[in-house]
Parts: sequence; structure tokens; C-alpha cells
Amino acid sequence: MARPVIGIIGNHHLVNDEYPTHAGGTMNSEAVAEVAGGMPMLIPADPRFVSTGELLETCAGFLFTGGRPNVHPEEYGEAETEAHGAFDRARDAVALPLIRACVERGQPFLGVCRGFQEVNVAMGGTLYPEIRDLPGRMNHRMPPDGTLEEKFALRHTVTFSDNGPFHRLMGAREVMTNTLHGQGIKQAGVRVVIDGHAGDGTPEAIYIADAPGFTLSVQWHPEYRAAEDPVSRPLFAAFGAAAREWAEGRRPVSVADVA
Repeated sequence: MARPVIGIIGNHHLVNDEYPTHAGGTMNSEAVAEVAGGMPMLIPADPRFVSTGELLETCAGFLFTGGRPNVHPEEYGEAETEAHGAFDRARDAVALPLIRACVERGQPFLGVCRGFQEVNVAMGGTLYPEIRDLPGRMNHRMPPDGTLEEKFALRHTVTFSDNGPFHRLMGAREVMTNTLHGQGIKQAGVRVVIDGHAGDGTPEAIYIADAPGFTLSVQWHPEYRAAEDPVSRPLFAAFGAAAREWAEGRRPVSVADVA
């Protein structure tokens, strides 16, 4: 049987600071193909080229990836400031309505880093522009120097709610993760359940309450060496299983079915 098509939301990128492209990290495709068991398809995140309806009919599930640009604060009712950083309004226009449609239909998705933040904003939540400026918070940003291995190294614990979907999926209440983000959840959106926190209180794992499908999202980057990592592998495997069920016409009852 053909692998389920999993759409990977791309990012606008300039090659040599002049040639516009839509790009996606190779490690996202590796995680989708090798661990989730899906066929990765890079989606140009621009509403000039794709529509929500077409994407829903083409793909069995979606990976909302990380990316340097942030969700524009106008999407959650706040004014733009320098602290909010760079933006990609075209990606906002594709990702946010697509997330809401997936929640309503029960179509599976996995949110990662920016994608985690998009899920919260799509459901009416808000974001802090800079986590490290908050009292008592650690610097969650990617180290500016070092090898890729050093930048994606495990840096803090995440503690999950007792017997929540992440606890059941991982088989542990506490795991170690990497951290490469500047922004984070300020106010959780409607139905957004924060199911895991870093030691400094930063939300790190969420799902959508009473959603009829797979809606797990994480603030860290599980796509890095996903096949080898004991936290990443079950996350992508469960996402892939949900995508296969969708492609085969089987529908899960709720996110509570995870693990």
C-alpha cells in the first residue's frame, strides 16, 4: 500500500540573499519518511499557490515545522515590535486556517517549534516575543556557535502531566529535549491543553482538547535524529500511524486514543 502523503509546511528562504525559494529542512523529510512512514511533500507556504481545501484533499497529515520567522502578532491581537523579530505573513495565511480545518475534521498534524506556536495562535492563543527576557526563564534560543550536533544537543527536561497523552506515548513523565526557540506561549488558546513544561515553567507540549484526531505539538525539535532519539521516535511513529489511519479512511475518536 502507498505511504500516506504528509505535507511539510515550508519556509520562504533567499538563496545567496537574492534567489527566492520555499525550503524545508532535510531532517523533517527524514523523520517523516524513516520514522512516521509517510511520503514527505514540501508545501510552498504561500496562499497564491495552495488552498486549504486542496491541501486537505491531497495530504493525509501535516507537519508544521520550525522556522526563523515568527507568527505576526496581529494574528493574536498585538502590535508589532522589534522584539517580535522577522515574519512570514504568507506562511501565517496558509498555516493558521489549515490548522483550524484539521482540528475540525480530525485530520492529523504535528506542530514543531514555530508550528507549536502556530497551533496556539490558530486556536486564539497569544505568544511572548522573547522568553529569555521573562523573570526566572532560561535562554531557550539555539546556541549561536558550535556544530549542528552541539546546537541540537539535549539541554533541558520536559515534565508531562500524569497519564496525559505525552506521558502515555513516551512511557515517562520526564524526558530530555533540545531547545532552539525564542518565543513561547503566553496565553493558551481555546481548547489548547498544555501537557508538558520545561523546568522554568515554559510550555513545551500541547494538544487540542476533544479534538477528533492527532493534534500533538511540541516546542522542541524532535525531527533531529528522530530515528535514534527515544523521545522523537514514538512521537513521529504515532503521528505516522494517525496519518495512515486517515489515508485508509479510519478515524480516531479523539486525541485520548494516542498511546
